[in-house]
Amino acid sequence: MPLPRSLARANRVGLNRVVVRVAGYLPGFAVVHHRGRRSGRTYRTPVNAFRIGNGYRFALTYGTDSDWARNVLAAGECDITVRGRVLHLDEPRLEVDRGARWAPAPVALVLRRIGADSYLQGRVTER
Repeated sequence: MPLPRSLARANRVGLNRVVVRVAGYLPGFAVVHHRGRRSGRTYRTPVNAFRIGNGYRFALTYGTDSDWARNVLAAGECDITVRGRVLHLDEPRLEVDRGARWAPAPVALVLRRIGADSYLQGRVTER
């Protein structure tokens, strides 16, 4: 079972407001820029992100029902800030890998321990 939704809500109100300022520059992190499915409001969400081939994979530590993941899937695209660069992603899709073999070993260990076996993958494209 991924991390509890109550922790996600607490992070959204507190920690994420601080982390979003630096996550776009740190290795293993990114900021996802997405639009609300119903509100149309723009959001920035810090996430764990890893370059895989011509795209990025995002660890879904709070599960596939995370608002940001649902927004990206509904829109079919998003922008991310990674190491100070803004990139456009399209073709988002949910995948499952119970062993988290795609992630660096320490991250994979944590993902397996918390049962976060799903990830979101997107392809880098030109806008």
